[in-house]
Amino acid sequence: MNRESDNPRKGEKEMATFAYTYRTPSGSSAKGKVEAPNRQAASGKLKAQGLIITSLNEAKGGGFDFSAIRSKLGLGGKVSLKALVLFTRQFSTLVTAGIPIVRGLEVLVEQIEKKKFKEIVANVRTDISRGASITAALEKYPQAFDQLYISMVKAGEIGGVLDEVLQRLADQLEKLAELRRKIKGAMVYPAVVIVFSGGIVAFLLTFVIPVFATMFEGFGSELPAATRMLIFASDILKNQFLYVLVITIVSIVAFRLWVRTPAGELIFDTYLLKLPVFGPLFRKVAIAKFSRTLGALVRSGVPILEALEIVARGSGNKLVENAVMDARSAIRGGERISDPLGKSGIFPPMVIQMIAVGEESGTLDSMLNKVADFYDSEVDAAVAALASAIEPIIIVVLGIIVLFVMIALFMPMFDIAGAIE
Repeated sequence: MNRESDNPRKGEKEMATFAYTYRTPSGSSAKGKVEAPNRQAASGKLKAQGLIITSLNEAKGGGFDFSAIRSKLGLGGKVSLKALVLFTRQFSTLVTAGIPIVRGLEVLVEQIEKKKFKEIVANVRTDISRGASITAALEKYPQAFDQLYISMVKAGEIGGVLDEVLQRLADQLEKLAELRRKIKGAMVYPAVVIVFSGGIVAFLLTFVIPVFATMFEGFGSELPAATRMLIFASDILKNQFLYVLVITIVSIVAFRLWVRTPAGELIFDTYLLKLPVFGPLFRKVAIAKFSRTLGALVRSGVPILEALEIVARGSGNKLVENAVMDARSAIRGGERISDPLGKSGIFPPMVIQMIAVGEESGTLDSMLNKVADFYDSEVDAAVAALASAIEPIIIVVLGIIVLFVMIALFMPMFDIAGAIE
């Protein structure tokens, strides 16, 4: 959004937010927002920017701030990585071809399909056309451009190699997107099987078990413990479904809020890396992401202290973040990166040795890229191994559930048959 005014001073009229639509030089429409005391002032601001306004209305407010709630829960609001990769690749191509930045962004606005991202890029283009730097224009929209993106663009802008940095950034984002696809691919099969199995169990508890429960009531004898547990679960699911649903939703929301606290995040991330099946995979993903991101920042000319801070914040794991921040503090104290990383216990000796060699030879970015390539292949192998290992585990668990239901249903019948004999 184009926010051009500070909060009103005492005695001045409060600012309002106006949504506007304007026509680009190519003839298409784009949207944005501006703050002004009234509609006339907003119109004057936009005309001063040379925009051809087609509509201007005050943005409606009030009610709950659902965007803030979604942000607290970590839901929605961000531009997809796929859209960002495509934008960066196309932007890089246009800049390399010598097309002016503002003109290039106009072309990209026409091609972006997502409405929210389209508005963001249109506003970025407007800010740059008014004299703002590319970095300053992008910094207004953290939901689309993270600190890694901003820092690399800033380094390219200062060094006059924006085209090269954008190409490198596009490559980096594509690697991260590929890594994310691998993780999702490893989770699809277990998730589908678990959801399908849960649906079957819920169907049995809701519709099948009550029929048996009615039949068992006429036996006049005490039912086995397994059967009573099954009937109890069926009664709760059938008669108290609304309460179960509310408790489930509240538990999920509470868990997500807890995980987003510093203590909760540290405990959860520590547990993730220690999981028997998924832990090694998560560790390899974290190392690959750390190595590739730090290598890209160093190669782009970002100062090492700033690069380490960016890598730490974007690591996605609190343990990795703490280890990288310790390394950053060590560098300030005159130490090397490899020493505190080795003490963290997260990074394998091979990674530490390659980083140490890179520091000594002045080829840290090259060594980090080699580490990232190696761990990308390790992630591929881990995903394949996970898929083959988790299938028998799921089959065994489902077999146990089915066996329990069968025993719980047929044990009373066996007791009755024994009594008759």
